[in-house]
Amino acid sequence: MRNPYIIAFFLFAIFSQYSKAQLSEKNFSRNDIIEDLDYLHNSLKDAHYNLYAYTSKQDFSKNYQNVKQSITKDSITLLQATTMFQKVISLANNGHTEIEFPGASYATYAYSGGTIFPLEIAFENNKSLIRKNFSYNPDIKIGSEIISINGVLMKDILAEIYPQVSAERAYFKNAKIEMFSFPRLYWQVFGKQDNFQVEILSNGTVKKHSIKAVNLIEDYEMKRAEILNAKMELKFIDQSAYLNPGNFSGDEQGYQKFIDSAFVEIKQRNSKNLIIDLRNNAGGNDSFSDYLVSYIADKPFKWNSEFKIKTSQFLKDHTRKHNDTTAAYFQNILAHKNGERYNYDFDEYQPQPKPKRFQGAVYVLVNRQSHSQSAVTASQIQDYKFGIIVGEETGDFPTLYASQFQYSLPRTGIVVKVSKGQIVRVNGSKKQEGVKPDIRIKDHLLDEEDEILNGILKKLNRKY
Repeated sequence: MRNPYIIAFFLFAIFSQYSKAQLSEKNFSRNDIIEDLDYLHNSLKDAHYNLYAYTSKQDFSKNYQNVKQSITKDSITLLQATTMFQKVISLANNGHTEIEFPGASYATYAYSGGTIFPLEIAFENNKSLIRKNFSYNPDIKIGSEIISINGVLMKDILAEIYPQVSAERAYFKNAKIEMFSFPRLYWQVFGKQDNFQVEILSNGTVKKHSIKAVNLIEDYEMKRAEILNAKMELKFIDQSAYLNPGNFSGDEQGYQKFIDSAFVEIKQRNSKNLIIDLRNNAGGNDSFSDYLVSYIADKPFKWNSEFKIKTSQFLKDHTRKHNDTTAAYFQNILAHKNGERYNYDFDEYQPQPKPKRFQGAVYVLVNRQSHSQSAVTASQIQDYKFGIIVGEETGDFPTLYASQFQYSLPRTGIVVKVSKGQIVRVNGSKKQEGVKPDIRIKDHLLDEEDEILNGILKKLNRKY
């Protein structure tokens, strides 16, 4: 699967490469927007594997018509257009069928001296808890609960933000809001605001705080770190090797060299345990993850039990234009009838030769920010019993509509990402649930403590 979030969590890089002169918010006519809206609606119906899996055809069509009828102005910005189109596509309730956060519009706003809400949020136990405080009010404490902003309850604020976020369920929507960041999405939905009256519950008492918006670049983006932060790392803690493979994307040769060298060193150190960290991971492609798994597998394996594609005229046209039609995968898309759903069978992946493999105990760390292929990989390891899963349930489903492809709307150029396939986890379960860990440890995003890693290390140390 493609990495669906790689642009989203490097938003600052999007606007840092442009000068102020290069950035301007485009405007489109009402006819342009309606043409693109119709194009979006028709392409989703044609190309999506199962558009109505999580929503009814009636509700999806009604929502589309409501958005269309709301278009009354004859001059519409790129930001407004993106927000409208997100409201249509998000009702598919499919995390891999999406229009991403409007990074170009955000860049334009940033370079115009834009300001932003200064409190980041993490969601725990159905509460909106302050994760980071970028305001100049030291009385606002990390871990306090936000009750309302400018007189609007948080539940009502989230009800306005959810239509901009594609996900199968509220748990995953909240994880994506954490990932994209609440202040960014609050700006998209509610626009520029200079001052905020915030009701905050702390130590059993609700207090009102007045806070000012902060400069978007200097006081927010330059000071924060993205939640999706997986990076290649190998270290040794007591009798355990800790391996973070990074995202399953990028330079595949370089990735394989890192994995090869990591397992050579793990073997040299004679580590009894291997901890593989798939938390805060954006996912990527199965060729990366399978290479990692080959070092802990004791038999041939696959990354799914079923992989189906729906072909369509829209997908065929896109394939002829953008893909290598001599490859078997794309030939299959062209060979099947429009609308047909067919199985594409992957060959079994072979484990590494036994002398190279790790043969001790394997523990795989996951959290709600284990996205896409990282969740699929965790379920693969769990189903084959190659390792023990530790942490909290993933936001993403391991059985999911994905195999994402993307195209641009003809008038606005807004990029649309659509699931053309269905992937079923190795054990064949089609339950609408994330990867559930064998050892549950809650991941609190509110502090710098690593509860999951420290928790499993404590359990392992008690064994020896």
